[in-house]
Amino acid sequence: MAYSSCTLLLIILCFHAIEAQPLHTAKLLINASNKLGKQIPETFMGVFFEEINHAGAGGLWAELVSNRGFEAGGKNVPSNIGPWTIIGDESSIHVSTDQTSCFEHNKIALKMEVNCDSSNSCPLDGIGISNPGFWGMNIEEGKKYKVVFYVRSTSRIDLKVSFVGSNDGVKLASTNIKGNDVNASTWRRVEHVFEAYATNHNSSLQITTNEKGVVWLDQVSAMPLDTYKGHGFRNDLFEMVAALKPRIFRFPGGCYVEGKWLRNAFRWKETIGAWENRPGHFGDVWGYWTDDGFGFFEGLQLAEDLNALPIWVFNNGFSIYEQVNISAISPFVQEVLDGIEFARGSPTSKWGSIRASMGHPKPFDLRYVAVGNEECDTQQNKFIYEGNYPKFYDAIKRAYPDIQIITNCDASKEPLNHPADLYDYHQYPKSSNYMFNLAQVFDHASRIGPKAFVSEYAMTGKESGRGNLLAAVAEAGFLIGLEKNSDLVEMVSYAPLFVNNNDQKWNPDAIVFNSHQVYGTPSYWVLSLFKESSGATFLNSTLQTNSPTLAASAISWKDSINGKSILRIKVANMESQTVNIVIFIEGLESSVHLSWPRKTVLTSSNPMDENSFSNPNMVVPRESILDYAGKIMNFQIDPLSVTLFDMTMY
Repeated sequence: MAYSSCTLLLIILCFHAIEAQPLHTAKLLINASNKLGKQIPETFMGVFFEEINHAGAGGLWAELVSNRGFEAGGKNVPSNIGPWTIIGDESSIHVSTDQTSCFEHNKIALKMEVNCDSSNSCPLDGIGISNPGFWGMNIEEGKKYKVVFYVRSTSRIDLKVSFVGSNDGVKLASTNIKGNDVNASTWRRVEHVFEAYATNHNSSLQITTNEKGVVWLDQVSAMPLDTYKGHGFRNDLFEMVAALKPRIFRFPGGCYVEGKWLRNAFRWKETIGAWENRPGHFGDVWGYWTDDGFGFFEGLQLAEDLNALPIWVFNNGFSIYEQVNISAISPFVQEVLDGIEFARGSPTSKWGSIRASMGHPKPFDLRYVAVGNEECDTQQNKFIYEGNYPKFYDAIKRAYPDIQIITNCDASKEPLNHPADLYDYHQYPKSSNYMFNLAQVFDHASRIGPKAFVSEYAMTGKESGRGNLLAAVAEAGFLIGLEKNSDLVEMVSYAPLFVNNNDQKWNPDAIVFNSHQVYGTPSYWVLSLFKESSGATFLNSTLQTNSPTLAASAISWKDSINGKSILRIKVANMESQTVNIVIFIEGLESSVHLSWPRKTVLTSSNPMDENSFSNPNMVVPRESILDYAGKIMNFQIDPLSVTLFDMTMY
């Protein structure tokens, strides 16, 4: 449970009173022989992406227009056109929706009835519609943006398309679209690349006219041209994830996969193909519409771009409030088999050919699938899940025997009653002590049977703030425990990965952003300190301490750039005082020497300190070079900190 405000105050006061407390001494005994160590799995550190907090729509997926197809109200009319707004008044323009679109799966189109013209009361800049994107579009001087939309009209087409500052009305880029030479009564695709001549991080896309008549618009898109490799991913957010060097990429959820109701579940077949033909859906768990620009294909593509193995979490006939029983589960099983074929089938196969038509003839490297999400959390759901699970397991193994299948029934305390290659483990403690002490959760778990995938973890609750130093240090202690148990723990991913600062459905998160800024929380920086653990050797070590909130580990690996062997020591100190640690290293061959160590420390003056847009580097790792490395070393570890010592072995 979360600490009270009084307890939080006590933590802070104790933290600032360290001078009055005696120095605690601990010993860390390390055997640096790789032969006596154990290899941490190559897949150990990864990331988990879910469409929550506008992580994709309005975030990593760089589409600037929100509700681009006017479909957010569903398939019926009148539809919900928000956040689109009308430019003009009721006497000059009437806006509605109808089902006249040229797209089979997206029949809703926007209808503008214009009652004025340039000679009859229309304002100089025209009337029409405006879209603010996701809390403001980021338009930057010198950058290029591709706008695509579909239009038809009862008279000639004469439109002005502009990016305009929402807060000052200043035009940032503009062009006129005229159609005198075509049949305006049929749908026409319009595409134009804008180069912005000014910057405004809070902009809107406006489509206006001075021409009297009726104009229909549909599937309006605006994308920056500088997405990662042209794949549609916002560069700064992509780079934040790539910097973690994730080895696995779990997607698309999470509860987002299930939906509160099955009609709002993520169904992969509706998220592939041309974006204009994707119907989109309402993510009812997190309460917003997504056009599914970031769909199944994009998740696989992102994993490939990150050089990570994709882990596809598929819907297995469950939503939060509905379940499909075994007599009706066959269509869901077939949908999964079709999805695997889409990902890794030949370009001549039925579903593989659709992938190829999207520009990726080579199969994706899909090796892992997860049968649903968290259905084993309740006894009633567990009974249904365990009845349906064999249908998925048997069908997948028959068709794709190499694919690793993940159950969401936790096997850390009791054995499973069904086969699996891995099992999901989720934890969101609300106490820093509980989070830190979870380091021991796998110490006595069975080594017989499937491996563990810690696919969702984070410290939450009042004590963690919006992502503070205290939570990060507690999580570092937990990760050290997972390293120790990496013979059982195959993969790890923090959750959630992203949050748009304007829509925080879950708190805290690793990466915070708005239309043009991004920073990592202290938890993000802890992840960065563990990125070399994947594939490293976990060295035998013993920490001698009487503190329950001090943890340490040692790993070694070869630097991919210079090929040199690195010894890394990690210490997580949740104490409110400085700790003196004496490190003893044995097991090195007589010819091996240690270079001067590089010290990296994540700490701050207050356990509640957080990063922010105004101060994104308040709590970040800071490096220094020490002047001595040897087989016996004595260091002081800062209160509430995560400290790394890196030494080259030569």
